[in-house]
Amino acid sequence: MAVYVNAGSVRVGYTLKYNNQLWRVMTFDTVKPGKGGSYAQLKLRNLIQGNQTEVRLRTEEKIERAVMEQVEMQYLYEDTAGHCFMNTKTYEQVFFPPSILEGTLDFLAANMTVTVEYHEGKPIGVDLPRVVELVVTETDPTLKTATVTSSFKPAILETGKVLSVPPFIEIGQKIKIDTIEGRYLERAKE
Repeated sequence: MAVYVNAGSVRVGYTLKYNNQLWRVMTFDTVKPGKGGSYAQLKLRNLIQGNQTEVRLRTEEKIERAVMEQVEMQYLYEDTAGHCFMNTKTYEQVFFPPSILEGTLDFLAANMTVTVEYHEGKPIGVDLPRVVELVVTETDPTLKTATVTSSFKPAILETGKVLSVPPFIEIGQKIKIDTIEGRYLERAKE
């Protein structure tokens, strides 16, 4: 059974069936021109071939969302075979190449529980939780005069991702990050 959604309600990370192929939504923007109706501007990446395309659809136009089987897995480690995940129900371990994890590696840490999407028995992608907690491994020292309203400073997370954080964040602190927008939310409760 096909599931259709309005183009205006599509979000980054959705998997769509467009022109009989599977596409991951990489960017989404709603544009309201001066005249006429609004439209959705989508940047799509083909999940099989890897190529990208841009599509413009009316916001009320229907597009097919691919039906995916979702399996809860725990990320374990990375080695030469790829990134190792363990099914939390069967304890089966599988290795995924970096191409399946595109866009998630910046926020993927060991022992994190994620949802792996399968389409017709093949792994297609990994959905991270909306909010993750990661440790700051490197940043500039805290200034005594730093306040919450001060400008942000760069920090390197345990995954290697560089993120802007408030000036009061120190090395070794855990912070909460919005994985959809890729931004700092708050310090994690210890």
